[in-house]
Amino acid sequence: MVNWAQMHDCYGDFDRVPELPELLARVEREDDDAEAWDELRYRLILECDLVFPASSAALPRLVRLASRSAPARGLAGAIVRCAAGRHDCDDLPAGCAEAIAELRELLDRHLRSRPDDYLATFRDLIAVEGHYHWGAVLGDFSDDFYQVACPHCAVEVTIAIGGYGCYSAIRDWNLGDVDRHDLRPASPRGSPASVVGSTRPPSVMGKLCSPTESPIFGQAECPRCASVFNIADEYTSSNRPLM
Repeated sequence: MVNWAQMHDCYGDFDRVPELPELLARVEREDDDAEAWDELRYRLILECDLVFPASSAALPRLVRLASRSAPARGLAGAIVRCAAGRHDCDDLPAGCAEAIAELRELLDRHLRSRPDDYLATFRDLIAVEGHYHWGAVLGDFSDDFYQVACPHCAVEVTIAIGGYGCYSAIRDWNLGDVDRHDLRPASPRGSPASVVGSTRPPSVMGKLCSPTESPIFGQAECPRCASVFNIADEYTSSNRPLM
């Protein structure tokens, strides 16, 4: 039995938390209660992707509802995906092992139906599998910058992926990205796509592993020491949460 009086949510106000069971009861009765779902999402996941002890407490009920409710499935997946962020709730998944295992089966079954929300569910499943750092940002690996440490000389290397180019560089805050080197082609082996099996649609697998669509899974040359390293490996090393 959850003692909601010992929980807190985005308001950080213990007096308001008992309202959460009422909201959960409302969506259990009426899955199309948009107002209740909006309030739950706000209370359990703040805009900066923070989660709270109340998020963990709500997870088992959301998972039980997820087999017949798309909003519950999405909210449960988002809670797990955000739980290992850099905040005070990094240990939340440890207390929800049964719910997370059940959620993994639900997400996998949903993915096998080739749904329209494939990428969002795929990210949730990767997070449920324990690859939180990939689940948190996988949808963004198409137009952004990432900082990794060269495994050989430890210099901070900027990895650029997007319309402005796909390259490694040293970032100079006055001159911009200097000493650029084009990223090298990706390989399907070793990408996080392999984490969740090989039964994924070719279109999704192609986007994850294509050197033009997702060069994050290729190789980069260090501008400082000229060594070549696997980008995904170094992104993992730099960003894997401490659990």
